[in-house]
Amino acid sequence: MKRKIVVIGGTGLIGSKVVEKLKQKGNDAVAASPDTAVHTMSGAGSLGALAGAEVVVDVASAPSFEDQAAWDFFQIVGENLAAAEVGDAINFFRTAHENLAAAGLAAGVKHHVALSVVGTDRLQDLAYFRAKLIQENMIKGSPVPHTIIRASLLFEWVRPIAQAGTDGDTVRVSHSLFQPVAAEDVTSTVAEVAVEAPRNGSVELAGPDMFYVDELVAKVLAHDKDPRNVVTGDPAALFYGIQLDDQALMAGRDARQGSTTFDWWLTH
Repeated sequence: MKRKIVVIGGTGLIGSKVVEKLKQKGNDAVAASPDTAVHTMSGAGSLGALAGAEVVVDVASAPSFEDQAAWDFFQIVGENLAAAEVGDAINFFRTAHENLAAAGLAAGVKHHVALSVVGTDRLQDLAYFRAKLIQENMIKGSPVPHTIIRASLLFEWVRPIAQAGTDGDTVRVSHSLFQPVAAEDVTSTVAEVAVEAPRNGSVELAGPDMFYVDELVAKVLAHDKDPRNVVTGDPAALFYGIQLDDQALMAGRDARQGSTTFDWWLTH
């Protein structure tokens, strides 16, 4: 069944792939972003873009999975932001969602899909995840039926994580479990969920294999012939300045699984 699906952030690296996949399935997928004169922060253009839409997919606040952009994103995540800057980030999510929710209600949208991150509720010492949790709770409190997709950390983020943990020639990153997933599998899942019935809850997505963060970083740097020394198994090593346990980054047992293995991704 052909339906109109508006993808907020649809001209970005994640959103553009979601739009493409939805169109391949025969949907009328529309990319909405400042590039197409849709501004969720001010609300300008939102109502017009959502006119006739059955589904809205919000990936506007999802970090990019391009290596350099991912590194830029994680620099922001890891910074010790001033209170005013944290407030600005939270205000961005709140205002953008309020405007989007109002436009969705006026347009009669039947399903609001949003992309988030596994462990958002457990990473509240980091400003980005505090803001994301507020966004999630606002979506849950809206009368519009919804599905929140929490994706595990991406394969594409392993090198930026290594960079963040580098001090000279030594890399120290958290010895915590995670189940990273390919960005391609994330975009496929978003496109699939967009045409499913609303869950009025969350769907988690993880990769097919489990790793320790530090050991996977070491594997990638060895593949890259990177001379930096990765210290593995250090229980005191941090993730962007915070201590993690083995559950912080892990999806639940009922999570969907991507099909792309890390070894295939690394060599292709």
